Amino acid sequence: MSVAQPRVQVPDIAAQVSFAMRQMGVAPIPRNYELFYEAYIGSNPKLTKELAALGARATQEELDAVGAQYFGVHQADGVQGAHGKIANELEGLLTLLKEEQTSLESYNRLLEETHSRITSKSAASTDLLRNAISVLSEATGTTMAQGRVTVEGVEAKSREMEDIKKELDEYKRIANTDSLTRLFNRRAFDDRLASIYDSQRGRTTTALVICDIDHFKKINDTYGHPVGDKILATVANVIKANVRKDVFVARTGGEEFAIVLDLTTPEEAHLIAERVRRALEHTPFKNSKTGVDYGPVTISMGLCMAGQTEDPQDLYHKTDIALYCAKTNGRNRTLIFEDGMKKEPSKTWLLYRK
Repeated sequence: MSVAQPRVQVPDIAAQVSFAMRQMGVAPIPRNYELFYEAYIGSNPKLTKELAALGARATQEELDAVGAQYFGVHQADGVQGAHGKIANELEGLLTLLKEEQTSLESYNRLLEETHSRITSKSAASTDLLRNAISVLSEATGTTMAQGRVTVEGVEAKSREMEDIKKELDEYKRIANTDSLTRLFNRRAFDDRLASIYDSQRGRTTTALVICDIDHFKKINDTYGHPVGDKILATVANVIKANVRKDVFVARTGGEEFAIVLDLTTPEEAHLIAERVRRALEHTPFKNSKTGVDYGPVTISMGLCMAGQTEDPQDLYHKTDIALYCAKTNGRNRTLIFEDGMKKEPSKTWLLYRK
């Protein structure tokens, strides 16, 4: 297994995804890149197969049809729409501020004219002061009224832009969510893994746990993918139910899940991982209608502290080695990475195999 880190290996992923798109003659637009990215990381095997089935020179209509099937109303369209709304709101706000500036400039000119009249020696002092007070009162009242209108306009624009921000946040949430399990997806996991190294505290007190369902291919082959999908969703629910609500849990592809534990020690992280593993081990997997028992379903888990690693890539690699050792030592167990652990080299997964 391998992982792509946005701050470490983005050029490699981008190059491979872009290469696959060029090979198929696909336009390099955001919604197409999103489709190929999801296919590349392998989080949705059905999507990968459908894209491959389109063959060379797939039409944009065919690609959009696949996108609509797996993502519903395309997220890029929604984001672009929200950006358009923000642009319109900012333009309106700029207009309001320009009007305010014009009003203040006019007021400044009146003040200058009044000052000139007051300092003039050609007019009687009483008339001069009376005219000056009249002009200033009217000008000040008008400027204050215009200012109130501008403030009200700015407040309205701010409320509208806050609504648009919420809309964009919702698009981001959807884009970072695995549609099957409702956990975070690989894209969100890549970002979270990289963020661990933003602070020294994160490096020393964060643990990564990678979980892999044992013999999942056999489950799919025996009972079919619909049953496999239900098992994936159940496993996701069991993991979430046995960690704190603020713990980051993601489906990183196929039958693999990841847990990021903050402010923890190796011993505490191991206890949490074991709690998840045992809970799943005792979870029944039966068809309530037919009585068919799909179980037992178990997981193997690898664990590594960020403090044992140099960067996100190294953290994933060492955690993956611990997972591999858990698999080769009998499965259904949790192992903490130790120096000396080794993993047999695996083939690089390519989006389109020749």
